[in-house]
Amino acid sequence: MPSIILLLAGRMRAILTLCRVGVLLGLSLGLATCGSLPSVNLFGSNAPPEGEVGHIRGFLGGVVADEPQAALVGRQALSVGGTAADAAVAIGFTLAATLPSRAGLGAGGACLAYGHSEKSVNEGKPEAILFLPAASRAAGGDRPAAVPMFARGLFLLHARYGKRPFESLIVPAERYARLGAAAPRALIEDLNVVAGPLLADPGARAIFTRNGQPLREGDPLVQPDLGATLAQIRVSGVGDFYQGTLARRIAEQSPVVGGPITMAALHGALPTLGAPLVVPWRSDEVAFLPPPADGGLAANAAFTFLEAHPNDPAGAAQRALAVVARWRQGGVTAEQVLRAASLPQAALPPLPASTGFATLDRDGNAVVCTVSLDNLFGTGRIIPGLGFLLAASPANVPPPLYAAALAWNRHIHAFRAEVTGTGQTGAPLAAAVGMRNTLLTGQAMPALVPDPGRANVIGCASYLPDASGSCRWASDPRGAGLAVGGQ
Repeated sequence: MPSIILLLAGRMRAILTLCRVGVLLGLSLGLATCGSLPSVNLFGSNAPPEGEVGHIRGFLGGVVADEPQAALVGRQALSVGGTAADAAVAIGFTLAATLPSRAGLGAGGACLAYGHSEKSVNEGKPEAILFLPAASRAAGGDRPAAVPMFARGLFLLHARYGKRPFESLIVPAERYARLGAAAPRALIEDLNVVAGPLLADPGARAIFTRNGQPLREGDPLVQPDLGATLAQIRVSGVGDFYQGTLARRIAEQSPVVGGPITMAALHGALPTLGAPLVVPWRSDEVAFLPPPADGGLAANAAFTFLEAHPNDPAGAAQRALAVVARWRQGGVTAEQVLRAASLPQAALPPLPASTGFATLDRDGNAVVCTVSLDNLFGTGRIIPGLGFLLAASPANVPPPLYAAALAWNRHIHAFRAEVTGTGQTGAPLAAAVGMRNTLLTGQAMPALVPDPGRANVIGCASYLPDASGSCRWASDPRGAGLAVGGQ
């Protein structure tokens, strides 16, 4: 043993000598110094260094997203040593390039984030990160737009739970935008719904058609202006989008697409942190997104109803919609409306589409998000030179039901399950049923959630970080998403 220690000490002295020489040469010649020298692994491991694919060996965790290319980007973020938040940020930005009908730089959303350790930023409890699109107060325009919240929301998520350099998580999205993604089935299905009015916009027509015809699945989806905007965010930071060069360009060009957004509105567009709505479930607890992400409120109501009436999903759906309708009328707290013994049946107006994704890393940290443009393809007009769509203003269209849930055990600081709910009015019930089925069976999506809802699920039959072999992930088979992880 002493000889090994002496050998390692000798190698360390040699490395330090090389570093000193490198610093001197770097200062005199402007060359790279010690920080950029190849790393030396004294213990002989052949694992790639952190930041390279394959750095994490064995159990990686898992990711689920409604678009496969984005899901694979999230898995790569875990493979290089990133956290669940890193994977979620990478997925979010990639969706801006691969599923711009539902996600994008003009969008907003809400996430539940969980750091399993009591030493984590929120002391081992889930917290909500809310970045819902806000109505612009600027007058004029024939298509009122929302103030973009997407980039700042993902930045706040990363600032609290991320590990990898933020700019590195934008690179895959930038690459897909510049070089082209394969147009995914989910995007083509959305495009077929609104192709007529959408393709009347020259900017949208340039992106979403090929040879004069709407894109088909697998066609190249190339967005050079979006790629340049992502590059600007990567190089200059998210702040540039809200108070720098990009902000000025948004303010100048937004009236052209019908929804004026001012510099002041961009500067004041700040995401917030919130305490989730929590329901006990046996020895675990289930957190739901809190208002103003009121799909979480509705999912909470549906979950609680199903605990008392497990064979009545229709009743749970009615209760969920009645709760959210009463909440949207105003004048009550979330607790008051959830405790209301009876509420009149409610029929909500047609609601916007959304998309959801979930991530889990090997340590048991987890993130689950839903995002939306408040309409398929938002306002339907691309901002000239910037390459993205603005979300429709919530002052003109009803907001979507952002529905997500996350289960954990506070006593042993361990993750159990997470679920996204999408599908317009079916989103809350999807999140509630998806979560309840996973907790009851220990399986990810043992049965389909009721139509029109769709769910993405990650669940562990036991708990993570201890029982990685019990964890599974599933995307709704009626959709076009992908669930992927690794051992």
